Amino acid sequence: MGGITRRALFAGSAVGAAGALLLPTAGPAAAKPRTAGASYRAGYHFTVPGQWKNDPQRPVWIDGEYHYYYLHNADYLAGEIGTAWRLATSRDLVSFTDRGIAVPKDTTPNGDVWSGSAVVDSGGTAGFGAGAVVVLATMSPHDGPADQAQYLYYSTDGGRTFAPHGTDPVLPNPGVRDFRDPKVIRDEERGRWVMTLAENDKVGFYHSTDLRSWTYVSGFVRQGIGVLECPDLFRIRAADGTAKWVLGVSANGKGAGLPNTYAYWTGTFDGTAFTADAAEPQWLDHGWDWYGAVTFDRHAADGTVDEGTRYAIGWLNNWDYAHITPTIDSDGFNGTDSIVREVTLKRGGDGAYHLASRPVAALDRYVSRTVRLGDLAVEGTRILDHRGTAYDVSCEITWEQLAGAGLQLRRSPDGMRHIDAGIHRDYAFLNRRPSVSPDMTGRFQESRSPFDPARRAVRLRILVDRTSVEMFVDDGRYTHSSAVFPYLVDTGLALFTTEGRAVFRDVVIREFTV
Repeated sequence: MGGITRRALFAGSAVGAAGALLLPTAGPAAAKPRTAGASYRAGYHFTVPGQWKNDPQRPVWIDGEYHYYYLHNADYLAGEIGTAWRLATSRDLVSFTDRGIAVPKDTTPNGDVWSGSAVVDSGGTAGFGAGAVVVLATMSPHDGPADQAQYLYYSTDGGRTFAPHGTDPVLPNPGVRDFRDPKVIRDEERGRWVMTLAENDKVGFYHSTDLRSWTYVSGFVRQGIGVLECPDLFRIRAADGTAKWVLGVSANGKGAGLPNTYAYWTGTFDGTAFTADAAEPQWLDHGWDWYGAVTFDRHAADGTVDEGTRYAIGWLNNWDYAHITPTIDSDGFNGTDSIVREVTLKRGGDGAYHLASRPVAALDRYVSRTVRLGDLAVEGTRILDHRGTAYDVSCEITWEQLAGAGLQLRRSPDGMRHIDAGIHRDYAFLNRRPSVSPDMTGRFQESRSPFDPARRAVRLRILVDRTSVEMFVDDGRYTHSSAVFPYLVDTGLALFTTEGRAVFRDVVIREFTV
């Protein structure tokens, strides 16, 4: 996203759900003392080493590694604003190695660097040599919505460090408000590059042969879900052989009772214009905190791209409360990402296609302990003999008649605080209200996705970490991601039903060491 990265920071304290006091919210005027022995740093999710991060930038495959860039502000605690691109590399998308700043900020008169995308220019079309890595990113020299433009940086050392290609934009602002987040893909069939650009309620499409000169060719307009940001365009093939183009955006649908995450449309793309299969978008996540998400190619060890699976990663935060986090006081950072997900294209019973998600398979390699509880009958609440702050729990719930069923995660010793995940009649839900939540309004506590109660069964897989919960419903048909800040002493786990009895089948808890 663009100018939001320069928004004024603030200090103060906040009261969470059930009157629970959060740690003070990182006044950026000065670093605060750390709480000895208490850490809110995620156990197995990506976190920024220090200070601030927000938008993920689409990872690219270079020399057998994924290069993951993200927006980073090293001056966050000092109260200074503006982001650079920081780099982390990974071979399996679970364990990452920090590589420091790749695209620096404030080294040109244009200031800091916002979201965009990196591409490997294998053919040397931009003139920097075959294999150069080229970044197109938004910059706003005067920090105004009408001067956002697209600038080029390039790397000749494998994407580790970048230099600016002059100080003029390669795609100037034509005089419009909101003109940002360029996402570039290669159209090999037509021998050109294609850019999607967020332009308020429109995604603009542009062509280029050299990454340095761009021509507008079409636009896709969608109103009613806020300012569109961080566009995404890719082609994916379902198991039945059907290939679809997908256009995605980060969008805020809360005003219309929709998610505030990643909206997408399946459809066709002729190299110039995108045509959606349906007017209304689908959502890749139904929780409150999966924003600025990007998808990217899944590569085999030899670099071959899998046409049937993509990866995805999102920022586990929300601009409504982005600076309210105890991680600043405990660990000196603010910035956590979702687990990397494998995304596939599925055909539903109605014949329409949708995207499904599951945690990256490589996470299985980091399992340090597995607890198998088998089948458990529950009527009311059943407390399990398990304690933990970072784990994965999965099960299938079956029933004949009830109002709801699910799990109480990060349960307090007295049972008063917990995060609830499960189903209730005709929807699946993730509810953080009984725990400590970053949402001070109290309006955005429970997220919901559709569920057919006639099935009388649901499969759940839930990733719990120190400041997040991610729920995958029915093999990832729907997902919910939310930031949560339970007290570190809240480590319990329980199963529950409402107005009936259920069997929780094949309950498995897995802990990770990364």
